Amino acid sequence: MLSKSQISLVKSLHQKKYRKEEHLFIVEGLKSILEFLNSSYVLHTIYATSGIFPKLANLSHKQKVFEVTDNDLIKISILKQPQGALAIFEIPKNESFNPENMDEMTFVLDGIQDPGNLGTIIRTADWFGFKHIICSENTVEAYNPKVVQATMGSLSRVKIHYQSLVDLLKSSSAPKFGTLLEGNNLFETTWPKAGFLILGSEGNGISEELLPIITHPITIPGTGNTESLNVAISAAICMAQIQINILK
Repeated sequence: MLSKSQISLVKSLHQKKYRKEEHLFIVEGLKSILEFLNSSYVLHTIYATSGIFPKLANLSHKQKVFEVTDNDLIKISILKQPQGALAIFEIPKNESFNPENMDEMTFVLDGIQDPGNLGTIIRTADWFGFKHIICSENTVEAYNPKVVQATMGSLSRVKIHYQSLVDLLKSSSAPKFGTLLEGNNLFETTWPKAGFLILGSEGNGISEELLPIITHPITIPGTGNTESLNVAISAAICMAQIQINILK
């Protein structure tokens, strides 16, 4: 049975304020938990119901795995239908991205607010093999439970950096692509081995202070009538096209 202090800690991590204070975040579901256990992330605790507990109790982390009831898990889960296991991991120290050794196209997210969008972008980046994503300081937190859930474990492999985008981009001579409503056709673009691709927020696009820094404006051509694409969809199309270009 969970103690009051255990319940209090886990429930506090539903909020950004306490995740920041405790340097801890929540991962739910056996598959995602195993992904993080096999990464550089440091485990704090795992709570699992009887059906899943045996699959975790034999791991090297078994002293940090506790069996709980379904009702206990409901009390601490962020999900309407808990997936049988909830783990707490340490949030690693944020490291600014160093462009000096950049060897691939790197995605830059400017003011993305929707957790589902960020999670989907991280998962898609993992699928296409992109190792880093750089986020503006006002982009939604990567350790928001909804972001973590949407990544389906991919957050354990894609490095997320939060920093001033203006300072970073001005300091680098690498080409800077930006997704805009008016620009060169994405599908006719020749991609360099390394550079930045900037995607703007869902409502406002790329911020005014970044627009003068863009050296290669691009657009995703369409024939329909909608004003714009969802940012996660835009990122996926760009990632796929970059990979196609690399594989040619």
